[in-house]
Amino acid sequence: MSVEIRVPTLGESVTEATVAKWFKAPGDAVAADETLLELETDKVTMEVPSPVAGRLAEIRVAEDENVEVGAILGLIEEGAAGEAAAPVAEPAPEPEPEPAAPAAEMPLSPAVRKLIDENDLDPAAIAGTGKGGRLTKGDVLKALEGAAAAAPVSVPLPEAAPAAKPPPPAPSGPRPDADREQRVRMTRLRQRVAERLKEAQNTAALLTTFNEVDMSAAMALRKTYRDAFEKKHGVRLGYMSFFVTAAIVALKEIPSVNAEIDGTDMVYKNYYNIGVAVGSPKGLVVPVVRDADQMSFAQIEKSIYELAVKARDGKLALEDLTGGTFTISNGGVYGSLLSTPILNPPQSAILGMHKIQQRPMVVDGEIEARPMMYLALSYDHRIIDGREAVTFLVRVKECIEDPERLLLDV
Repeated sequence: MSVEIRVPTLGESVTEATVAKWFKAPGDAVAADETLLELETDKVTMEVPSPVAGRLAEIRVAEDENVEVGAILGLIEEGAAGEAAAPVAEPAPEPEPEPAAPAAEMPLSPAVRKLIDENDLDPAAIAGTGKGGRLTKGDVLKALEGAAAAAPVSVPLPEAAPAAKPPPPAPSGPRPDADREQRVRMTRLRQRVAERLKEAQNTAALLTTFNEVDMSAAMALRKTYRDAFEKKHGVRLGYMSFFVTAAIVALKEIPSVNAEIDGTDMVYKNYYNIGVAVGSPKGLVVPVVRDADQMSFAQIEKSIYELAVKARDGKLALEDLTGGTFTISNGGVYGSLLSTPILNPPQSAILGMHKIQQRPMVVDGEIEARPMMYLALSYDHRIIDGREAVTFLVRVKECIEDPERLLLDV
């Protein structure tokens, strides 16, 4: 009995994914719940497990092809023994001598079918380069380009390109140093990050205000209790828990910084889900520490550590990345002295931390070397006034320079 492998629900507002990698080939034996392939969405990478034990009989969607929720990715022959894998795997190359005929008869992926239908193409006339002669999106796009060169009026590219959402076309002219370049397709995650950052620049009235904070007291407190804290809670005491807690104090006093614009409404949020920007191997992600106002320093540090590990391993789930109300980005870990962070829509503000650096400061009329950090608050001026932004940043500064305030809630 053949069991279908389908694209699972991808999460709220996510309807499409890309097949990033197949871990099994046709003919391979699989166990129930064993990972078959990896899907990449514009938010997370997720694994698709086998629904039953048996043998992978067919792969219908090749790597790098787009699929929609519910689409059939392949078939599993339920209950087939592992020894059946070898004889099935051997005949796989047979269709290759005649790729054109099987390509027309094989089921087409949703992305390929969409291109074929919208451009009135005959799939039998296009040579497939996928496994077993299967048509890929690249094959169809190449056919469209060839048709456009021969008769540009009959296949207008402006209509075909938006339908398939292909990556930006390569430059048409010669590239003198092409042999020394490497062209790599952007992942869906990086494409989405680019879209969201540009969206923030295009829609929000972006403004950044700066201040600096003396880290002496926070560093002294951390040094005094670092070992005892780690021994008791099993996690290191970092500076992020100080800033998350300080930001929440300031957010409660300046609620517009924790709000968002929805059409002509302003939505004020009486909960504090703090996003923490993390650089992962696949790009920038912002996992969310939920209800951080109800957490202790130790709970905040544990949550951030667990989310960072999941980001590094590509294990973040959709719920880890949604629902944030305010974001903190720490460019200081990379050595950044000063920057202007970009909003994470639909949030209205983001706090940027930077490198701690000894600088000469005037203290009680005397010049002293103090560990200073620049702070930057980028905000949407449509909902946050300058006075509110400056007040927010000053409040964060006061809390960090006098960390006992955070413990005493004053």
